[in-house]
Amino acid sequence: MSNKSKVTMAVTILASSFWLSGCGLFGGEEKKEIDPPKDVSLVEDESSLKETETNVEEKPATDGEEGAVESKTVKTELYLIDKSGYVVPQTLELPKSEAVAKQALDYLVTNGPVTDKLPNGFRAVIPADTQISVNIKDGVAVADFSPEFKNYQKEDELKILQAITWTLTQFDSVEKIQMRINGEDISEMPVNGTPIDENISRSSGINIDTSDVVDISNTKALTVYYVGGDEEYTYYVPVTRRISETVSDNVTAVIKELTKSPSGSSLQTGFMSDVALLDEPKVAEGKVSLNFNENILGSFKEKKVSQEVLDALVLSLTEQKGIESVEVQVQGSADVLNEEGKKLSEPVVRPEKVNTGSF
Repeated sequence: MSNKSKVTMAVTILASSFWLSGCGLFGGEEKKEIDPPKDVSLVEDESSLKETETNVEEKPATDGEEGAVESKTVKTELYLIDKSGYVVPQTLELPKSEAVAKQALDYLVTNGPVTDKLPNGFRAVIPADTQISVNIKDGVAVADFSPEFKNYQKEDELKILQAITWTLTQFDSVEKIQMRINGEDISEMPVNGTPIDENISRSSGINIDTSDVVDISNTKALTVYYVGGDEEYTYYVPVTRRISETVSDNVTAVIKELTKSPSGSSLQTGFMSDVALLDEPKVAEGKVSLNFNENILGSFKEKKVSQEVLDALVLSLTEQKGIESVEVQVQGSADVLNEEGKKLSEPVVRPEKVNTGSF
């Protein structure tokens, strides 16, 4: 199963799919969520999809107890644009629907049903009055848009493409997408001509940052999570950086990228620049084991790892294929505490939904 739907967390400094079982932040036998930051809450409510020719069905959601009443809503990640221009996941409660993939895109339409649910400072991405159909088969979601889809500003073009891709690929049955306008396949976006691969996926990236790249042809994508927002509301923002394609250790590369914020942006990171691994990462059976130097600690005396550091680490590493949980040690010792003073005795797994705060 991919990391797209297993899948999050105020960040003390300021403040993005795929889904897993296992032990959580506080140990025990049941899966636990990452603790959320002050203004962000996280849930584990997966929309499980069943492929059909025309739509997808969601499994009933209950509280797990005998005789439980089926939920009338489902938590869905919508990729919206924030006031800084980033494409950001926001998990909202949507009315229960059998066609959850189509519904998710309908809630990306400007002046559509998402209007009264938009978090402060966020806006929808698809042009107003656009009609949408979605057909999912063999892991590919074909999204067909009415001609109104062409009515957007060219500076929003890449953001629209990314928002549609990441919103649809949160569902387990969707690996890639194809796009049509009025039933006709399109190979480029209609306003500014951004090329569209035959099958677009999350590997294409989101909020792409190439500011430190001289020759992009010799690089590969690496998506990491930073903190955005303001004092009233903070949230996690996925950013795709470019690293040399010769780098074989993506785990160490992720940690290196987390020690520096994107150039010229308001995004923040809780990692100190001198955070480093003392040993090579070990990946086995979906778990990555990391041994950090003491600079990973927010409190040297109490051996605590701050919540924003832990959250960003888990979110970023579980974007990597084959990684489902993260085990943290400091100088070879597992005697490490989270921000609340609880021991990180078990690997930390990624919540299924990102940025589920109240607005």
